[in-house]
Amino acid sequence: MPKSLPVIECTGALCCPPVAAGVVSDDDALEVAFRLKALADPVRIKLLSLVIAAGVEGVRNVDLAKELARTDATISHHLGQLSRAGLLVVTRQGASTYYAVDRVALGALVRALDPDCC
Repeated sequence: MPKSLPVIECTGALCCPPVAAGVVSDDDALEVAFRLKALADPVRIKLLSLVIAAGVEGVRNVDLAKELARTDATISHHLGQLSRAGLLVVTRQGASTYYAVDRVALGALVRALDPDCC
């Protein structure tokens, strides 16, 4: 019987020593892996690039669905994965939901992989 992975939600920015700094703890490895797993999908990479391009004001999920020619449900699922990984900021304005990239969280993930990067 396959072992189930723990269900975690990491909405805050990653805060752990860089992977290149030495052997990471199990908890830190899980934190990094959770975020990388959220990005390990071509649709999510495309979504992230569209959200980044939208700027600080963000973009509505329905506009993303049209851009990618996917259903609202599919886009909502992928945006939810990115949000639970802490990579997006979600705001509601009336009936619309807007998504913007969390630059602090994205930068923290990059620095966890390569502290000399940015």
